[in-house]
Amino acid sequence: MMTASEIRKKFIDFFAAKEHAVVPSAPLVIKNDPTLMFTNAGMNQFKDYFLGNKPIVQKRIVDTQKCLRVSGKHNDLEEVGVDTYHHTMFEMLGNWSFGDYFKKEAIAWSWELLTKEFKIDTDRIYVTIFEGDKKENLPKDEEAFSEWKKHIAIDRILLGNKKDNFWEMGDTGPCGPCTEIHVDCRTDDERKNTDGKNLINNDHPQVIEIWNNVFIQFNRQKDGKLTPLSAVHVDTGMGLERLVRVLQKKNSNYDTDIFSGTIAATEKITGKKYEANDTKQAIAFRVLADHIRAIGFTIADGQLPSNTGAGYVIRRILRRAIRYYYSHLDYKQPLLFQLLPVIANQFENVFPELQKQIDFISKVVHEEEEAFLRTLEKGLKRIADVIDSATSKTISGKDAFELYDTYGFPIDLTRLIATENNFAINEKEFEGEMLQQRQRSRAATVVDADEWMTIDATKSNKFIGYQNLESTSKVIKYRKIKTKGKESFQFVLDQTPFYAESGGQIGDTGWLNFGNEKIEVTNTKKENELIIHFADSMPAEISETVLATVDAAKRREIAIHHTATHLVHAALRKILGIHVEQKGSLVTEKILRFDFSHFSKLNKEEITKIEKQVNEKIRQNISVVIKECSKDEAMKMGAMALFGEKYGDVVRVVIIDPNYSVELCGGTHVGSTGELGYFSIIHETAVAAGVRRIEAVCGSAAEKYILEIKTEFENIKSQFKNPKNILNAIENTLSENNDLKKQLEQVEKKEVLNIQGELLKKVSKVNGINFIGECITLNNSESLKKLSIELQKNVVESVIVLCAVINSKPFVSISISEKIVLEKKVDANKWIKEIIAPLIDGGGGGQKTLATAGGQDVSQINQVLTAIKNELAKV
Repeated sequence: MMTASEIRKKFIDFFAAKEHAVVPSAPLVIKNDPTLMFTNAGMNQFKDYFLGNKPIVQKRIVDTQKCLRVSGKHNDLEEVGVDTYHHTMFEMLGNWSFGDYFKKEAIAWSWELLTKEFKIDTDRIYVTIFEGDKKENLPKDEEAFSEWKKHIAIDRILLGNKKDNFWEMGDTGPCGPCTEIHVDCRTDDERKNTDGKNLINNDHPQVIEIWNNVFIQFNRQKDGKLTPLSAVHVDTGMGLERLVRVLQKKNSNYDTDIFSGTIAATEKITGKKYEANDTKQAIAFRVLADHIRAIGFTIADGQLPSNTGAGYVIRRILRRAIRYYYSHLDYKQPLLFQLLPVIANQFENVFPELQKQIDFISKVVHEEEEAFLRTLEKGLKRIADVIDSATSKTISGKDAFELYDTYGFPIDLTRLIATENNFAINEKEFEGEMLQQRQRSRAATVVDADEWMTIDATKSNKFIGYQNLESTSKVIKYRKIKTKGKESFQFVLDQTPFYAESGGQIGDTGWLNFGNEKIEVTNTKKENELIIHFADSMPAEISETVLATVDAAKRREIAIHHTATHLVHAALRKILGIHVEQKGSLVTEKILRFDFSHFSKLNKEEITKIEKQVNEKIRQNISVVIKECSKDEAMKMGAMALFGEKYGDVVRVVIIDPNYSVELCGGTHVGSTGELGYFSIIHETAVAAGVRRIEAVCGSAAEKYILEIKTEFENIKSQFKNPKNILNAIENTLSENNDLKKQLEQVEKKEVLNIQGELLKKVSKVNGINFIGECITLNNSESLKKLSIELQKNVVESVIVLCAVINSKPFVSISISEKIVLEKKVDANKWIKEIIAPLIDGGGGGQKTLATAGGQDVSQINQVLTAIKNELAKV
């Protein structure tokens, strides 16, 4: 039986023998493409070939591509682990033709590989072709039908509709019919009872699609019309996991050697046994085996878990896995990080980036696990309380949002737990709650873009801005866009000196001069390989020759900060150790921001050493040498490459002393380090688990920063009447302030004791329950909370409600005896959120026995006591 590694190799070798160039997988994390967060299909890295934005160098290509599908159109997350064939991360084997071979060769080679090389029984194979679509005026794919007839019986060639057999990149762009290859893995007896062709595309777990051959021959325009492409292409994708399952004759992808090693490791760690069934324990094993791959490889490719965008997708996957092992494998400590070495070893020869960063990635995952495990138990208890107290089989949107906001439960995790308990979630109400946070967490503003208006399709855009800050160019395409109702324009030039935002460096600004008409360029960005200039206006004569001019002063300051970034990276590795690797950067004309792998906060001594070393290199006025060569040559020179970056055949190497800093970099730089002037670190902080961030300034920005510090220092001295020793003056003032605070605390403590004594005399009965309710005078909300706790200790089986106006704002504290909570089913947290917060125009929360609120409206504060008395009267 062939192993997964042997199967992958045979696929690659088969097409390499047919003159296909073997290319590496692109990173999982996508940059310079506003339509995608992750690589979700093998074609993503070749998108520019299909769109005509990049010249085709190799007409035939073969690869295996890491893909991730968890959100949007391809949302498989909820099925992962439950069924036998859905995955978050998967490998897509693909062969590609760019204007070379077409349906005849693609179909013949598919058949040859599957039946002759892999020896799949021909009586288990079915194929589908596009049946046509009258609405689109598209005929049946007769060419594919004719080619398949040469290899397979006609009754095994099935017609598929537009949904299944017409592939589209998106709402617009290249598209075309496709032919799918399906394999029937059922037993012979099952196949006799039911014809396999009746189960195609019907979600049968044993009758599965393994390969899709897409024939790209049309372009979908914004108005929906299809126009033929001048050159046709082949785009194929075969899921390695499914192919291995078929060839290893397994009933589930998880039974193959792709996942068996991870499952065995999980058995060893947890002491539990995996059995291939539908129990929660079995699902947990499969979830872990799948999710650890997605988590490990996305972090390896540069995406750290976070609360927004792509980072939140990874955090969702990670937390789903944690909940499964916590609840269904009864494992209450970090587990996922222990599985990382297993997959790192497994994929070392095909995707080595995980093994090369194993310590860093393990640290990140371990800290993520610890953080969520701290709140998971409380969150599970909270959702259990919600379910126990529910009057219907629906969890409210407010409760779902509380689980998300307070306990870190992604909505799909709450949905999963709800489903396990036969509950639903009020999704509409949850979305309403999320709207308030959407402005902060939205990954990108929706852009309504018109169709590109092409002026000259024969030319491609070229960047010439390393040598020139001005060029005489022509507009080759343009379009109008709308963002938040504001209209603006995008231009593509045949050649441009404008640097497009990439590699952390911001895009250039400047001007496009159309004759006497001057248009300001507000930004420059890349969309795949297309360099796009942003402007707020449109020239009267778009076809005129344009003088493109970069803002030279701003570019120079940007270049200063970019060269400084390289010096910082080298200094960090020299001073902290070679474990330091870049994890992100931002380079502007005002500041540089550098994220790097390191597991502890930098102390003052380390920061001083870094500053000193960088400034020493600046004073040495070292020449910044830039070379272009192949990536292999660059690696021999000792160049550092960044994980998660996709490099071309020719790379740019920036050298600042061959023994100090040699990096692959496409950014702009100064000619020598002396041009940086002076370097100063202004901030150092944590970004994520195992990642630190430095913010620093150079050049005129450093000069401005030092001047601001000097001015601030002079102002401080002035406030202290210009003492000879300003530090002593500050220390004396702080000491006096602390003494006064202590005196004030003693006064407050006596005041609270007096109030406590008075309130203990005012215990009343409400519906048979001991009750103290009073609006009192206090100086801080913490004292209010402490007082309610102390009163609770002195009055058994009681409800304590205290109100106070502090600094013109209302505050409320509610304390309830645990026995009252259990017997009367009352909840201080619920009262605060549902009754008190609306009354005082505020918010708050806490536990069932103790909760507090603060607000803006004092006019209703006297109604608080009445409202709680009314609630007690009902119990």
